[in-house]
Amino acid sequence: MKRTLFFSLFAAGYWLLAMCSSAAAQPRAYVTNEKSDEVTVIDTATDKVVATIKVGQRPRGVCVSPDGKRVYTANGNSNDISVIDAEKNTLIDTIPAGEDPEGLAISADGSRLYVVNESAGTFLLIDPVSKKILNSIPAGTEPETVALSPDGTKAYIPNETSNNVTVVDTAKFVVTTTIPVGENPRGIAFSPDGKRAYAGSERSNTVTVIDTATNKILATIVMGERPVGIAVLPDGTRAYVAHGRANDVRVINTATNKIIDTIPLEGERAWWVALTPDGKKLYVTVGRADKVAVIDTTTNKVLTMIPAGKLPWGVAVSR
Repeated sequence: MKRTLFFSLFAAGYWLLAMCSSAAAQPRAYVTNEKSDEVTVIDTATDKVVATIKVGQRPRGVCVSPDGKRVYTANGNSNDISVIDAEKNTLIDTIPAGEDPEGLAISADGSRLYVVNESAGTFLLIDPVSKKILNSIPAGTEPETVALSPDGTKAYIPNETSNNVTVVDTAKFVVTTTIPVGENPRGIAFSPDGKRAYAGSERSNTVTVIDTATNKILATIVMGERPVGIAVLPDGTRAYVAHGRANDVRVINTATNKIIDTIPLEGERAWWVALTPDGKKLYVTVGRADKVAVIDTTTNKVLTMIPAGKLPWGVAVSR
């Protein structure tokens, strides 16, 4: 009897520990609020706000280190990057980042930050530990953000005013080519296999599909008004595109390059997007509503709208 009771209690304790560990490991969504100079932290399991963290002035781009321990925000008006301890939800450091940093990305090993400076038109390579700028090269005119290819060998930078995408070899840190796209490109995302890149051009209302092996344009998809943020499902079958003026998210079948669904949102300026690692939820910043929309990608329905700070801009989800 005692032996049976011992094993029952042991099993119950093990189950409780596993449940607690699973809950603790749930991804977090990090939202930059451009007007209130803060980051809203959302538990993706419950879709509840768990923290609000003050950062630099006018935070926009945001990324999470691969190990989930650090969150970085590009602060356009304070010319720096805020470093957040993701476990404690506290600001722990700042990194100089040149004039007007906007979009940023991090290498797969967490050792390099890639940052675009919008007004300066430059692309920076930064060591987040030493906080030194290791290299700086020209991008196009008003670079908006940067996306790294899945293998980390290329960086694609959409440039708003020069209407093109700058392609950078990350090992040599040199520009290898420039791809003309639609007018005012802002968002860009890769397919999981890295064979395609999708660039959203805000004023021409198009998404350009790029073959990354040749950097040739494969298709131009007519979208709604002002497509911005783009995310591609982990299986590569669908791309989700947020529209800043149409106030919705449109779903592209990547096999046919056709729009297969439109998801209306409550509020204006649907801007940037991020998926959970399993691809089941999409988080969309809805700037004028001061909220974040959560979309179930299995049904393409809005699950909830989460209050954030003032004018939410960027969003990133920990892996």
